[in-house]
Amino acid sequence: MTILVTGATGQVGGQVVSQLSVSVRRFSRSTGGDITSAASVRAALDGVSSVFLVWPFFHTEGFESIIDVIAASSARRVVYLSSAGAPDWALGVEKQIEASGLEWTFLQPTGFARNALGWAEEIKTTGVVRAPFGAMARPLIHEYDMAAVGVQALLSDKHVGARYVLSGPSLISQVSQVEVIGEVIRRELRFEEQPAEEAQAEMLAAGWPETVANEALGAWAAMTAHPEPITSTVEEVTGAPAKTFREWAQDHIADFTTS
Repeated sequence: MTILVTGATGQVGGQVVSQLSVSVRRFSRSTGGDITSAASVRAALDGVSSVFLVWPFFHTEGFESIIDVIAASSARRVVYLSSAGAPDWALGVEKQIEASGLEWTFLQPTGFARNALGWAEEIKTTGVVRAPFGAMARPLIHEYDMAAVGVQALLSDKHVGARYVLSGPSLISQVSQVEVIGEVIRRELRFEEQPAEEAQAEMLAAGWPETVANEALGAWAAMTAHPEPITSTVEEVTGAPAKTFREWAQDHIADFTTS
């Protein structure tokens, strides 16, 4: 058995690689792979039985040719890292995988704990985190847990056809995330509420498509009143409870401290 792991040097893909005990073929830009190139994907699929698939774009353009290449290969199973609530682009990818004839499992995580890494520079330099919607609470999930469920889906037939909504064990607001990080790194940190309009301008300057930025800000605003669900899926699939945000922060101390 050989499993192709796309996004193999990313946070989740890297965890999948480290947790798999079978033959793994790493696929990412740093290994010479190009997920947008049918030829590149085809070359990586020789002898592969399953694929852990990350499609790191806010659109489905070009995806049909990629899934056709996978379906025509020796691979029979795809585990796709999707998104909770399945935004239009993720839903489009899911639909194309379903239509491919491949076995599939969709991992639909809530907020990624790793998104807090976006605050690392502010934490290291000023100790002040500026972001909109400080009261927004999410059941943030550790990348380890997403990968652990993905590994089970790659190796066991009983997860075929499942859509797994994955979450951390409890809700945590952005204000509390900053507090927890401060406690873990033993520094006094502060959260400062940022106007949504200012956040939008920063997102656009960073290259976010305007439609996606507006959708994200709208979703975050809605979550202040209606948080994402907390699920027990991680424990049900892996046998171990989902890791807390504090555990995630402890695993990432080096990212928030200067050397």
